Amino acid sequence: MCPGQGLSVVRRRPDRSGYRRRSGERSGGRASARTGGPVSRPVLWKWALTAVIVALAAAVALWPRGDSDSGGTGAPPEPAREVDPALRHASGAAVCPPGSDSRPAAGPLADIVLTCLADGMPAAPVAVPGAPTVLNLWAYWCEPCRTELPLFQEYADRAGSAVQVLTVHSDPAEAKALSLLAALNQDLRDQQRPELRLPGLQDPDARVRTAANAPNALPITVLIRPDGSIAEYVARPFRDVADIADTVAGALGVTV
Repeated sequence: MCPGQGLSVVRRRPDRSGYRRRSGERSGGRASARTGGPVSRPVLWKWALTAVIVALAAAVALWPRGDSDSGGTGAPPEPAREVDPALRHASGAAVCPPGSDSRPAAGPLADIVLTCLADGMPAAPVAVPGAPTVLNLWAYWCEPCRTELPLFQEYADRAGSAVQVLTVHSDPAEAKALSLLAALNQDLRDQQRPELRLPGLQDPDARVRTAANAPNALPITVLIRPDGSIAEYVARPFRDVADIADTVAGALGVTV
C-alpha cells in the first residue's frame, strides 16, 4: 500500500455465486471469523504491524543495559577515566592528610571515603579526628566558588594547625575541577596573591552534602566539631576572610 492511499474495498458481484468460496481458497483458506469471507488487506496489515511492535518491545526488554553489574549477562560497567597526573600537579592541590588509626572518626561523615584530588588515592573528609574541620563544598561550574576558594586558602594560612581546612568538589567532572584550579592559580600568581594549596576531595555523588543534610546548592561550608559531629553548615558564599573567621569562631569556638 502506498503512503496516502485509502483503504482497499472488496466489491462482491451478485451474479458470481462462487466468488466468496474461490476467493477464500486463493488466500490460503483464511476467512473472517464473523462472516466467513476473506480477510481484507487492511486487517492483514494491522496484524503484521502488531507483530512487529511486539517483537521490538521484546528486543528492547531483553537488550543489555549499560549499568548491569558484572554478574549479569550484559557487559560490565566501563571503568572510570584516568586523570592525567600532570593536570593534578598543575592544580596545586595538596596531598590529603592521612587517616588516624589510633582514634577512629565518629559522626555522620565517619564512614565516607572519597578520593584525593592531588593523587586520586582514597581519603576521608574527617581524616584527623580530634581537630576542628572546615569543609568547603564547591564545583567547577559554581561562579561564587571561584571567588571563595582563595579566601579559604588565606584563612587556612592564618589558622595554621588550629583548624583543618579541606575543599570538596561535589561534581563527577574531576578533570574540569583540576583545570579550574590550575586556571585560578594562574590568576592568583598574576595578582600576586597566595596560590591554592588546600587538600581537596573528589565527591562525585555529593555524599558529604547529603550526610550534612545541606540543600542542593553551592557553595556550602560544613563546620565539624572535634568529636566528628556537625556544628552547622553555611549555605552562602563568604564575603572575606574575616567573615570565615567569625563564622568558624562562632560555630567551633576557634579564634584565629
